[in-house]
Amino acid sequence: MADAWEKVHIHKGRSSSGFLDANRIMEGLSIKIGDTFLDVGCGDGYFSLAASPYVGLDMGRVYALDVDEDAINSLKKAIKEKDIPNIDTIIADASDKIPLFDESVDITFMSNILHGFVANGQADRVMEEVTRVTRHGGRLVVIEFKKQESPMGPPLSIRLSPGDLGRLMGKYSFRRILVGDVGPYSYLAMFQREGACSPEDEMCWLDRYSTVMNR
Repeated sequence: MADAWEKVHIHKGRSSSGFLDANRIMEGLSIKIGDTFLDVGCGDGYFSLAASPYVGLDMGRVYALDVDEDAINSLKKAIKEKDIPNIDTIIADASDKIPLFDESVDITFMSNILHGFVANGQADRVMEEVTRVTRHGGRLVVIEFKKQESPMGPPLSIRLSPGDLGRLMGKYSFRRILVGDVGPYSYLAMFQREGACSPEDEMCWLDRYSTVMNR
């Protein structure tokens, strides 16, 4: 039974709210007012809601995408209750098509979702879409469970190490900027799609992340 479950890994609609600090993570990403932020596999919108003020309520945009209609409906309810003007919800399967224009996203974000696509043989299709919608010089931020035993998370056999991520991202011209812990069980890896980026920008990203995560 376990082997069969691993072959079709279910990864839709889940939330990281119990073990990751979304506001702290968003603060550490050097998000700019006016940025467009795509949350792939957003679940109930835990990170999308946190990203909303960082991109600017009147200037930036957050796209919250998930295949799980119930999760999206839950997020829609939260958006309405909090009167948030800059989050657009999208019901879609990222392994099929992300319904956004080419190079329309500044930061693509994936929390505890990529390992499922890899396990299901969908990673290349997802990365083709992520690459298409992320602008040149834009960033891809991935959070995954550490490849070690822990009281929560997917089976150890399908977890992704930073090296696993690096090899996958290298196929799509994403260059690793940093890797760091974001909790006892998880790590964050930041990549940049090849394109214009000044050394000052990269140093800003590194310094900001280090400052926020180490305080």
